[in-house]
Amino acid sequence: MTATSTQAAALRDNGEGGRGQRPLSPVRKRPVNWRMGLEIAVFVLPALVLFFMFVVWPMLRAVQFSVYRWKGFGPLTDFVGLRNYVSVLTNDVFLGALGHNLFIVVASIAIQLPLGIAVALLLNRKMKFQGLLRTIVFVPYILAEVIAGVVWFQLLQPRYGVIDTLLAAVGIQGPEQGFLGTPELALWTVMVVLTWKYLGFAIILFLAGLQGVPQELDEAAQIDGASWWQTQRFITIPLLGPTLRTWAFLSMVGSLQLFDMVWILTGGGPANATTTMATFLITEGTRRSNYGIAGAASVVLFVVALTMALLYQRFILSRDNPDNDKRKARR
Repeated sequence: MTATSTQAAALRDNGEGGRGQRPLSPVRKRPVNWRMGLEIAVFVLPALVLFFMFVVWPMLRAVQFSVYRWKGFGPLTDFVGLRNYVSVLTNDVFLGALGHNLFIVVASIAIQLPLGIAVALLLNRKMKFQGLLRTIVFVPYILAEVIAGVVWFQLLQPRYGVIDTLLAAVGIQGPEQGFLGTPELALWTVMVVLTWKYLGFAIILFLAGLQGVPQELDEAAQIDGASWWQTQRFITIPLLGPTLRTWAFLSMVGSLQLFDMVWILTGGGPANATTTMATFLITEGTRRSNYGIAGAASVVLFVVALTMALLYQRFILSRDNPDNDKRKARR
């Protein structure tokens, strides 16, 4: 056999010219896993039903109430369009409540963030009774808001409360109307109680984040001559960034929805000094039977909370998404 005939045979075997190719095997479709689909439906469907019943449906009803003037009796017949929204957005009490919510958002993060980091770093070091101290720090958070509110309401009673009694023992006269009854001090007093109540959650969350910081980095920093403070400042705290941003998001959402503690301590008073958006809509709905105004206020509260959450997600939490780093690298 000559070289030419050998090359021709090889070309036929390799399939040049479109001949000699092996037919492609048909793609086999994966069988539908009906059992997995059934399991997903069994576990997810009840959650979706509950979500629709207790979240979606009440929100739709609130939107419906917001465009009617309704006192809670009879059918919805007095359609007013967007006038309830205009009344809410031009109401000085509601605008003040919005300002109080924003103040609580900023103050909660500004106060609890440094305190939580400091206590978490302290409790992360090996010491005696470490577990007991962590439990004590977390106890206020696990108390129900109603119990914590009633306890602090009794402690802050004017003249006969424990706080005023202790101040009088050291020669300090408390406010005549008490800390909760003085408009200039009421919101700051509520802020102190909120810090006591929710600081434990921040500390526990930061402690959980500290467990993910590699110990080798601390040892390497110590070998290089870095002090304990320098190690925490330049290594530990930056690595704690995703945890800090997640906690700040939860704190922001909770502050916008704040109701229980304020309602028990002050009821929104004195003189609307501690009113929040949630207490405003409850007052309008249950005490004054202005369900249309309450519905409009609830929709505004939802829009404000959703907008702030989306903005925070877009500009802050997005830093922790690894897909964003890949997109920047491609650019």
